[in-house]
Amino acid sequence: MRIGIDLGGTKIEVIALSDQGEELFRKRVATPKGSYPDTLQAIKGLVDDAEAATGQTGTVGMGIPGTISPFTGKVKNANSTWLNGQYLDKDLEKLLGREIRIANDANCMTVSEATDGAGAGKNIVLALILGTGCGSGIVINGKPHNGGNGIGGEWGHNPLPWADTEEKAVMDATPCHCGRAGCIEQFVSGTGFCDDYERRAGIRLKGDEIVKLAEQGDPIAEQSLQAYERRLAKSLAAYVNVLDPDVIVFAGGVCNIERLYTNVPRLMNDYIFGREFQTPIKKAMHGDSSGVRGAAWLWPLEK
Repeated sequence: MRIGIDLGGTKIEVIALSDQGEELFRKRVATPKGSYPDTLQAIKGLVDDAEAATGQTGTVGMGIPGTISPFTGKVKNANSTWLNGQYLDKDLEKLLGREIRIANDANCMTVSEATDGAGAGKNIVLALILGTGCGSGIVINGKPHNGGNGIGGEWGHNPLPWADTEEKAVMDATPCHCGRAGCIEQFVSGTGFCDDYERRAGIRLKGDEIVKLAEQGDPIAEQSLQAYERRLAKSLAAYVNVLDPDVIVFAGGVCNIERLYTNVPRLMNDYIFGREFQTPIKKAMHGDSSGVRGAAWLWPLEK
């Protein structure tokens, strides 16, 4: 049995999977925000609950909104800031009495989709999380690519490529929360999509509301959606020019915009080196469950 934990800013979720990927148990609790000791105890409680319910002992993998530094062994880059600077894996190993595996939550999502989801059977799987922020994960031959600095797949805080006049104006006026200007996340996250519509229309709507307006023929909503598609295409093209994956998976709230799967591949040809793009782009098969499932699959079948 494999136990996966998804440690989020508002909730912690556990899942227990059989070796065949069958869900045996699932539970969520609220994240004890701001308290590291309480967070450790909440995780232990979920593992205990999973094992009590199934009558089995499992391996434990966990996805976190950050990464373990390969140099200090401490958590870094977590937006759940009380985790930063902590020896999370070592502390949990002491608490649970076994080895655990931890990876960035985007990498966990990608592992899930590469194992038995939209990227199953492919050697190099690239998955983009397009939601409140934007990030990505890379899986090569079934294993997450963390990188020598622990930041493999940190796509959203690179600069938007081939910026036009309109985009440069946004970069000059609005710095990214990371402290730099012009990050991809400012343009291709779900938040960035809503920001663009607000700049054009003067009112703020949710992403699905903007898409619905575009479907009804609203010209401003259509302009905003076309701008989003173009920005996503060129941001992704810069990624593909380096990695050239076998399949690309979209996850997060934005992945439900069906026209992306037709329009983005067509637009990619304008930016891909050689102007040939045939890589399949697919929607995440496991949806919101991909992260917690991928955490469980951090332990491969041969273990």
